[in-house]
Amino acid sequence: MLTIDLHGKTVLITGASGQLGRVIAHRLADAGADILLHYFQNREKAASLVEELTAKGVRAMALQADVTDRESVFQMRDAAHEFGDPDIVVNNAVIQYEWKNVLEQDDADFQSQFDSTVMQSVYMFKVFAPAMIERRAGKFIVINTECAMRCDPGAAAYSAAKRGLDGLCRSFAKEVGRFGITVNQIAPGWMITERQREAGPVLTGPYTESVPLGRRGTDADIADAVLFFASPLSDYITGAFLSVSGGRVMPTI
Repeated sequence: MLTIDLHGKTVLITGASGQLGRVIAHRLADAGADILLHYFQNREKAASLVEELTAKGVRAMALQADVTDRESVFQMRDAAHEFGDPDIVVNNAVIQYEWKNVLEQDDADFQSQFDSTVMQSVYMFKVFAPAMIERRAGKFIVINTECAMRCDPGAAAYSAAKRGLDGLCRSFAKEVGRFGITVNQIAPGWMITERQREAGPVLTGPYTESVPLGRRGTDADIADAVLFFASPLSDYITGAFLSVSGGRVMPTI
């Protein structure tokens, strides 16, 4: 039986204390990876996650940083020195605001979305790619969104930032490919997460009806896609934009 084994690999996940980040962390730890857990404000949740992961027999460490600030990202790298440089980096953190029409959205929201989406990845690339280049191996996995392709009304600030992220990732994949580094994106649809499970997820309605598979996906579906890109199974894939939306978004050639 084929199994995915990440023993001996260290993974850094930004936004790891959030709902999706926690599921990703557990999935990669289940495969044997040691996990560096970035958080911004939720120290308590990050500490709890460290305990959960170490109980699985892997190493885990929580790291605080503002991923929209270059120096803070460098400090996060230095704080993780006992783990060594990560083999895999998952750029998952994002700030979301209430979606409004362009004419109604505050100007600052556009800048903030750009900072938390595009600049986060710029800083993570600049800080963690050099060590990967030196050892000629490494993986960046970036969480994008179906909104980057759909650009629905009211989602302009979010969609604009995520489309910018797509361009950044494609260019960077071409720049670092010769060093054995892959850069891939995962684009979730409207997924069911912990908060929605507790409140009672919306399982029917216009969104679900627009999904070819006829149902909403879950955070576990995204974590599985991350696991694939983290594994050797994806070693010859880079520059990909993988839609995990039940077919609601189908990137074309």
